[in-house]
Amino acid sequence: MKKICLLFISILVFSLAVTAQDAETRLKEKGIVLVAPSNPVANYVNAVRVGNLLYLSGKGPVRADNTSVIGKLGRDLTIEQGYEAARLAAINHLAVIKSELGTLNKVKRIVKVTGMVNCTEDFKDQPKVINGYSDFMVEIFGDKGKHARSAVGMASLPFNWAVEVEVIVEIEE
Repeated sequence: MKKICLLFISILVFSLAVTAQDAETRLKEKGIVLVAPSNPVANYVNAVRVGNLLYLSGKGPVRADNTSVIGKLGRDLTIEQGYEAARLAAINHLAVIKSELGTLNKVKRIVKVTGMVNCTEDFKDQPKVINGYSDFMVEIFGDKGKHARSAVGMASLPFNWAVEVEVIVEIEE
């Protein structure tokens, strides 16, 4: 009987661990529905796959209703609003990844994030803003979401977006 209980507990722990690593399940648990990725606005594509790496073009904080978080951090927006804008950019990148791969569960690792913050000259909290992106990737992918990162200030961004983020993703073969 002891062996059966230990086997049952082992199976339960294993199934919980597998579920914990399931990005699709985590999105559903958070009530996040991915919309079709937006089309590029110029002569480029949303993503390019090279071997087992997926390079994603910059995405901004565009909501499902096609409105955007706009303005400069340090003048028009708070750090908290910038954080939420970066989180929106992350959700938009997940839509691109899912469109390219069919499932988020093929993500092996978020490798490199480059976060650009539309901010005033004296704004110094770009990392706090881009944490919205980084924290969300860890929420969805767990340890696979931890990545190298740059967070830099920009004098302006396309469409007056609050943030724009690029990402490189390692994928399962």
